[in-house]
Amino acid sequence: MIRAVKIRLLPTPEQEILFWKSAGVARWSYNYFLSENEKLYQEYLKNDKTGNKSISEGKIRKHINNVLKKTTHKWLSEVSSNVMKQAVKDANIALQRFFKESSGYPRFKSRHKSKISFYVNYESLKRLANGFQGERLGYIKTAYPLPKIKGHYSNPHISFDGKHWYLSVGFEVKTKEVELTGKSIGIDLGVKDLAVVSNGKVYGNINKTRRIKQLKKRLKREQRKVSRKIEGNIKSRDSKRRPTFKRPLRECRNIQRQNQKIRLIYKKLTDIINNYLHQTTTEIVKAKPSRIVMENLNVSGMMKNRHLSKAIAEQKFYEFKRQIKYKCEMYGIEFVEVDRFYPSSKTCSHCGHVKVDLKLSDRIYKCAECGLTIDRDLNAAINLANYSI
Repeated sequence: MIRAVKIRLLPTPEQEILFWKSAGVARWSYNYFLSENEKLYQEYLKNDKTGNKSISEGKIRKHINNVLKKTTHKWLSEVSSNVMKQAVKDANIALQRFFKESSGYPRFKSRHKSKISFYVNYESLKRLANGFQGERLGYIKTAYPLPKIKGHYSNPHISFDGKHWYLSVGFEVKTKEVELTGKSIGIDLGVKDLAVVSNGKVYGNINKTRRIKQLKKRLKREQRKVSRKIEGNIKSRDSKRRPTFKRPLRECRNIQRQNQKIRLIYKKLTDIINNYLHQTTTEIVKAKPSRIVMENLNVSGMMKNRHLSKAIAEQKFYEFKRQIKYKCEMYGIEFVEVDRFYPSSKTCSHCGHVKVDLKLSDRIYKCAECGLTIDRDLNAAINLANYSI
């Protein structure tokens, strides 16, 4: 299987400037390809869908290399040519997906909102002691060494998360030969608790912890500050008119600094929650069951409940399932996803009786047939563990 790893970089100030230039070239190349194709696509629609509807990535790259680089866009030569090449390829993939799936036209990348990243040539990437050598980048130190592999790393990218730079690479690993216990484990995800496992373990909701609540309270304060700064700027700029947020406003330094504080709080919240998910999924998988069973939740349908939508989004059910899946593959554990209409909560785990009138507010399951009294989520987890295809 292909495993990916993300390693923090320790660049010099000169290397960091080169990173920003490379990210800018990647963003510009992506947008340039889309803009040229959008012009042609509009003409294609005007002519009753006759003629060419897109330009090939090869033609765009040739035009950039042979014309723009030598005349008006000489700054493209300051970074590796593979940065532009891969960005155009990525834009072409997005455009072809638009033609095949008839989804919305690919969005242009924004300087402020889009992910800051660029491609590193995999052929020239060499692992060195406490770092690596990259094309046009030189020797770059890393927080910890890259994994030792035979051959090349796949799809290496350098990205910025608002605070640090990271290198992400993929590499092939063999499935671990682990002696499994032969047991089946069911996992019931929820809002009150993140996960209830059929063996009795309960993993609580990280969003209810004191640390997360403190960060969210701090986030609200910082968001109020930036709102007051924006409103104050509008009033001072035009005191005669009624202040409105519809008018365009260029961010001053104070607002930019305040937005950076907000981004760092969001980053801290995300890091804490993702770390908790990794700890939880790793602990479950390291119990070495032969099978892990989960329910295929209709998250998009659950999000329509305006009273629970925020709590459901914060639980990150999809990320939890994604981590369980690839960790099961690493250890050779069978992963089973049960149909969403399977009545795991309404079925008695002892006698099999289905309680049709079970409400969401009923947290204790009481069976009318055998008299079993058990926690609702634990009952669902046991039913998932006993599920047979």
